[in-house]
Amino acid sequence: MGSSEADETLESYGADIGQRTDSATRVKEWILVDGDRLFIASLISLVVFLLFLSLNEIGFISFTNDDSITRLAGGMIAGTFSLVTLVVSINQLILSQEFASAGDARDQLEGVLNFRTNVAEAANVPASPASPSRLLELLVESNRSYARELAEAVSDYDDPETRELIVRYANTVEENADRVDETLEHTKFGTFKSVSAAIGYDAAWQLYIARNLHGRYEESLSDEALTKLDALINSLELFVTTREHFKTTYLQKELTRFSQLTIYTGVPAILSAMMIGFIYADLTGPTISAVYLPVVISALVAVVVLPLALLTGFILRTATVTRRTASVGPMLPQKDPDAGPFDVTDDTVDSGASNSNTNSNSG
Repeated sequence: MGSSEADETLESYGADIGQRTDSATRVKEWILVDGDRLFIASLISLVVFLLFLSLNEIGFISFTNDDSITRLAGGMIAGTFSLVTLVVSINQLILSQEFASAGDARDQLEGVLNFRTNVAEAANVPASPASPSRLLELLVESNRSYARELAEAVSDYDDPETRELIVRYANTVEENADRVDETLEHTKFGTFKSVSAAIGYDAAWQLYIARNLHGRYEESLSDEALTKLDALINSLELFVTTREHFKTTYLQKELTRFSQLTIYTGVPAILSAMMIGFIYADLTGPTISAVYLPVVISALVAVVVLPLALLTGFILRTATVTRRTASVGPMLPQKDPDAGPFDVTDDTVDSGASNSNTNSNSG
């Protein structure tokens, strides 16, 4: 198997959070996922403030029409009330997920305890860590260990092409594990960096390859190699389950934080919109000098749009994370239907057909 074929064999179709190629991509990633959401919202509000000042400076807009500004203020008050009401509804929906009867709570606890026992057994440790970040780190280390042992187990395999494929796959798992482990060591759960590192670890694609390797070569691999491959598959499945649980927990915390910040900024936004109306309420015109009027009104509008800026910042990140982690296990919606090399079809039952289809798809 040539190097290009092997590269395509191990091509990832999964999450790409954390990958950087150029300055434009880094800026895009910072806006979508990496940047602090409150800072992003403040930046949007500042841009609105500067935009209104600039448009007034070039004469594109004016703050002298009492009727227009008053109608605008009324619309902003109504819109802010609607947004705050929507956020409160979202917060109530999140809280409803936390309500459970004694029986449901007991079942949930037993499920968590059983899962943690499975993790401890897979990683060969007395007990799994309590910290979510350390638990993910333990599973990553387990994946790396089993991948290394798998490569050693196939070192004497007869077919050099198959041996090279499995070894390259094992090396890829180790390299990805090293990269994620380095990030997780310096993070704590609750920060997006830890969630981003877990999402960036392409366990779904690794699981997809491992299961296909098992199905294609289980008749020819040694018992030791099959045991290591099964252990790696089990460890990857546990990692995917753990990551999905922690991702859900983090998104719940993120949306709850968004609800709190929206309430905190919603009251000043409504008051600012009312202030705009009061400034233009006098029959003789605005109560502020025309020299300072553009600055004051632009600043008040920037405060009014702050809840909307928060909504934009948080939805950008939650939507990006959800889209990039749409796959569950080896179900990969990012993968093109015609993309090789592990297309599972009816004519790949016998090993000869399997090898033929693998080579044709890789080309």
